[in-house]
Amino acid sequence: MNKNKIDTVDLRNKILKGLDLAVEKLIRRKQKEDGELVFSRNGEVVIVKAKDLAAE
Repeated sequence: MNKNKIDTVDLRNKILKGLDLAVEKLIRRKQKEDGELVFSRNGEVVIVKAKDLAAE
């Protein structure tokens, strides 16, 4: 692989790791607040209690 390809892959991995950490932090915060999270599943709005989700 050339250097640009390696840099791009490395950057992508860092971005994905950051997103994972942000989602985990959001879930933990909402669990403490006894909050809810809103998702879209097959075009339908789904509301889920944060305590029903497991933060890894």
